[in-house]
Amino acid sequence: MHDISKTRDGVTVLGDGGWGTAIALVLHQAGADVTLWSPFPEYAQKIAKTRKNPKFLPDIEIPGEIRITSSLEDAGAGRVVFSVIPTKYLRPVMKRFRDEHRSGVPVISATKGIEESTLLRATEIIREELGNVDVAVLSGPSHAEEVARGMPTTVVLASEDKDLASRTQDMLNTELFRVYTHDDIIGVELGGALKNVISIAGGIVDGLGFGDNTKSALLSRGIVEMGRLGRAMGAQRSTFFGLSGIGDLITSCFSKHGRNRLVGERLGQGQKIGEILESMEMVAEGVGTAKVVKVLMEKHGVEMPICSEVYRVLYKDKGPGDAVRSLMTRRLKDEIEW
Repeated sequence: MHDISKTRDGVTVLGDGGWGTAIALVLHQAGADVTLWSPFPEYAQKIAKTRKNPKFLPDIEIPGEIRITSSLEDAGAGRVVFSVIPTKYLRPVMKRFRDEHRSGVPVISATKGIEESTLLRATEIIREELGNVDVAVLSGPSHAEEVARGMPTTVVLASEDKDLASRTQDMLNTELFRVYTHDDIIGVELGGALKNVISIAGGIVDGLGFGDNTKSALLSRGIVEMGRLGRAMGAQRSTFFGLSGIGDLITSCFSKHGRNRLVGERLGQGQKIGEILESMEMVAEGVGTAKVVKVLMEKHGVEMPICSEVYRVLYKDKGPGDAVRSLMTRRLKDEIEW
């Protein structure tokens, strides 16, 4: 049994981005003794000194009780670890963390992406690098900016280990941060990754100046695509109609905070993907995931027209308006086709 109750010695959050910082704040509010790890020593010192995260959450005060460190040895002292590392950096960080990770310490992944070179989900990467560690996935509609400001938020925590899921749920839950549990770790993890690709399409809708009809159609058909691929990869189809699927998709496609939506909006306005990414401080996971999804849909024989068009806009220089026309003029079909 994992001793990760609210009275435990400490919890480590790996990752000093907006979401990692927000999770550290929630854990602190729930009564945890929290250490927030940054990969950059100078930036860790800056956060520790100013109690602010100027790159990602500049207006949020970080309580003095939250320890800030750039030492993986210090990070390894936690009795549970939350991994909030962007997908492309996850494996290198886990390789470095391997020697500091203690046997029996579970890892809760809050990464929303799929590794391009291996097509592996975050929990699969963590287990490859750390061994047969107990893992769980935290996902759902949860913009860091709103969580950090104490706006009511609901997420889902999935694990094959019901005991781990229940204890982590209790550790995170507050009056403003409600956590549900689930046993479909594949579906919850895929929901968090796949919605980022549809979110880019949602931004393109905004950038082209289209309206609510277009955005609603996109979400309705986008969730179908997510469910198709999810089911082909072993997930429960119903998972995509929950918090990590349609819930997260709605938030990402409409919110001003959405990084992937912003990428799409700027594409719709005529900017090129290279200049967009160069100007962004935070990682837009959907850009890389679009490439992964193309490979996965072909591997599993799944039709995903929206994701296919996003890929063409990102990597084949197809015009956003042309992509919309291609979708609207496809072969007519029944609505309910999985």
